[in-house]
Amino acid sequence: MNFRTDLVIEQQEAKAGDLPEGVTSEEATVGPAKITRIKVLNQQGAEALGKKPGSYITIELPPFTDSYDEIDERYVAISNEIKSLLPKEGLVLVAGLGNNSITPDALGPKAAQKVLATRHIMGEIARSAGLENLRSVCVLAPGVLGQTGIETGEILASIVEKVKPAAVIVVDALASRRLSRLGCTVQISDTGIHPGSGVGNKRAEISRETLGVPVIAVGVPTVVDAATLATDLATDAGGDEKKVDELRKSVEPRGATMMVTPREIDLLIDRAAALIALSINKALHPTMTPEDLLALAS
Repeated sequence: MNFRTDLVIEQQEAKAGDLPEGVTSEEATVGPAKITRIKVLNQQGAEALGKKPGSYITIELPPFTDSYDEIDERYVAISNEIKSLLPKEGLVLVAGLGNNSITPDALGPKAAQKVLATRHIMGEIARSAGLENLRSVCVLAPGVLGQTGIETGEILASIVEKVKPAAVIVVDALASRRLSRLGCTVQISDTGIHPGSGVGNKRAEISRETLGVPVIAVGVPTVVDAATLATDLATDAGGDEKKVDELRKSVEPRGATMMVTPREIDLLIDRAAALIALSINKALHPTMTPEDLLALAS
């Protein structure tokens, strides 16, 4: 079946039976978080899952729209996985990708607002404020092509050339195959990202190959492709897969891609952005308490 998802765990689930050659998977639990670490080892594995070789970490959590405490065990699991992919030292550039004017695509910009920028804090200012041990971090939300007329990848490439970070962290909305994964799943990878993929507007790749430095992508699924959802539901109910094309046409009038998102998407985005930002801050500044990080980034 032809379905659309940005989650590697869903690509793996679609492969019935054993793991494909060139792919490994392991599971762990941290508090309420179930962690699945999938590694695509070679080109054979990449062809089997349709994803580049690299590490893909899926963290399944209690829904963000249920009872929520800004500081709880959820951020620990996410922070540890981000930290495991980062270089030990050096400046880090954090970019919140997406369109702040479109709620399901606003995860990146909203998260960027809460990430602590420290590159400008140095010397006597840092010492007098007790912040001399902070890692150097710069943050931006570059907008989208329709707002700026510039590809996000071009903006980031120019900044990387100027500030020379050791790594880049990009935050963006993703698409899931299942409604049940919206607002309770985080995917982290070291293979980069295509901005806008979560809302069906895939742009040029942002990765180590295009920027020249490691790129860690952090995403939360906020939408489901309507055709994928309808096809899944029809098949689960005993539908004929040969009618997939007809079904897709019926939910994509005039060829326009339709996306499904939860009614409580505003709350989902706000809480997911806050959780992702706190997790990134903790990964970058592990010696600081979450309370101090929240105070500094507010």
